[in-house]
Amino acid sequence: MKPTDFSKQLTKFLSEYLSVQRNVSTNTIKSYRDTFKLLLCFSLENGLPVEKITMQELSAEYIKSFLSWLEVERNNSISTRNIRLSAIHSFFRYAQIESPESLYHYQQVLAIPIKNKNKRAIVKHLSADGIKLLLEQPDKNTARGRRDLALLSLMYDSGARVQEVIDLTVKDFTAGASSTLTLFGKGNKVRRVPIMKNTSTIVEKYIAENNLNLPYKSEYPLFTNPQNNKLTKEGVAYILGKYARTAHSVSEKVPARVNCHMLRHSKAFHLLQAGVNLIYIRDFLGHSEIKTTEIYARADSETKRKALENAYPELVDSKLPDWSENDDLMDWLSQL
Repeated sequence: MKPTDFSKQLTKFLSEYLSVQRNVSTNTIKSYRDTFKLLLCFSLENGLPVEKITMQELSAEYIKSFLSWLEVERNNSISTRNIRLSAIHSFFRYAQIESPESLYHYQQVLAIPIKNKNKRAIVKHLSADGIKLLLEQPDKNTARGRRDLALLSLMYDSGARVQEVIDLTVKDFTAGASSTLTLFGKGNKVRRVPIMKNTSTIVEKYIAENNLNLPYKSEYPLFTNPQNNKLTKEGVAYILGKYARTAHSVSEKVPARVNCHMLRHSKAFHLLQAGVNLIYIRDFLGHSEIKTTEIYARADSETKRKALENAYPELVDSKLPDWSENDDLMDWLSQL
């Protein structure tokens, strides 16, 4: 079967343009790849075989339908929808240079706007009690349960992105009195974050149990599936979702649906509530700009309340008069 123009363009885009010409990070390429994997799934669901997809088939209306499918069928957030659209935009910018004869068709796709999201939207996270309850769910009497406990504990304690956790190798974890974890984030940026003693103990036991502390295994993935392959995003999401549902059946401190990024959000909020400076939280999370980290400060009403109480302790501790008992004042207010 003759290759389609879409297959040629996409292959060159992912394997040559992004890595060679743009020099983007491996994680960015994986994110773009995942976008097109979803687009192929959408096409199959709608009766269009992968081998028959052409650039002409990928009209603006078709891409809009795909974006709607992400939100409605897959329950993706507006942010995730926009990330997928950004990857598609990048691909079509590349395509219009490679095939200028279809410029108008491509620019119709490029005209699809990024969707506005509610800036007042709540940043979903778990309370400290919720995290504790979640981490109580894995069965410590089984090897799978101990792996899952090490995985979830490390995800929360490091505030790592799910891809950063998936990419971890054994040597990236440094045990000892001051345990650290080396993470490879967006734009190939490397950061080292401290790991708390309890989490470090759990991970050390997991490594020893699975003989990962042997010198020749230092490059092995830290977490693997039953086939000894590196975990996938879907695999980690499944593990987290399973324990979230179990924890939710015990207490509403844990919602029925918990995604991987909520653990990262939770760590950020807990650091903020503990009085950690935003600059440190920015570096801990690997944000490139402080304004990204500021969303936690804006959203955290508990920290704001404590700040006000600390600023005006005499008002918080004193007994204020009950103005409703002042008849003259109440009469005057009622006449306004």
